[in-house]
Amino acid sequence: MAPYAAAVAYTLLVWWVSTGAILYLDGLPRRTHRWSMAGATAVLAGALYGLALTANDTSVAGAYAAFTCAVLVWGWQEIAFLLGFVTGPRRAPCPAGLRGWQRAGAALQTILHHELALLALAAAVAALTWKGANPVGIGTFAVLWTMRQSAKLNLFLGVRNLGEAFLPEQLRYLASYFARKPMNPLFPLSILASTLAAALVWQRALADDAGAGAAVGHALVGTMLVAAILEHAFMVLPLPMDALWRWGLRSRAAPVVPATAARQADA
Repeated sequence: MAPYAAAVAYTLLVWWVSTGAILYLDGLPRRTHRWSMAGATAVLAGALYGLALTANDTSVAGAYAAFTCAVLVWGWQEIAFLLGFVTGPRRAPCPAGLRGWQRAGAALQTILHHELALLALAAAVAALTWKGANPVGIGTFAVLWTMRQSAKLNLFLGVRNLGEAFLPEQLRYLASYFARKPMNPLFPLSILASTLAAALVWQRALADDAGAGAAVGHALVGTMLVAAILEHAFMVLPLPMDALWRWGLRSRAAPVVPATAARQADA
């Protein structure tokens, strides 16, 4: 069981450290943001190259390398979004009185460029790993993309904890597009579907006929999916969402005041 334990520990460490590091960078003074973005772009180039190199590497090392590269690719869009470089054409709070599809359209405009960047990155990852023997890179990116889309939808439809503390000053207006509710109809479906997917991935990891590299690769992807499910759980539990990453929020000059504009409107 040692290889599985190592994969779980590595995934959770990468998840925790990378999230906190990004939060720390986006909380630094604005004059540092262009340097953070430049560094992230250099890392992105290296990560894409790494995915190409490991596309047919089915060893345990190949699984770890592909997983790490996929997380670094994902990290670029996280930094680009949170620093405010790649967001959307609308950069203002939700207008009062918007409901239904009008509210959804306005919300989409705030993240449209970000969504297009995600599609471009997904296409790049897929192209570099297409028909390769090592699916860990594209699998990791798919989990991150799917669960992030689920989180966005659930924040829009309404959850208990909106995670305003994670929004830097330049994106504070996004909280006005969230809805605070105990839960929404999509949330249990999100948890059910992702839990079933995690069970299937872990079933593949624990299969008797799985090679060492495949077993570790599935364990890495499966653990990342479980971590994403945990993030979803924080949305509805009476617990502070930022508790795990307060160290990353220390770069901010002042405590984040939860946005009062969070809407109670139905989607």
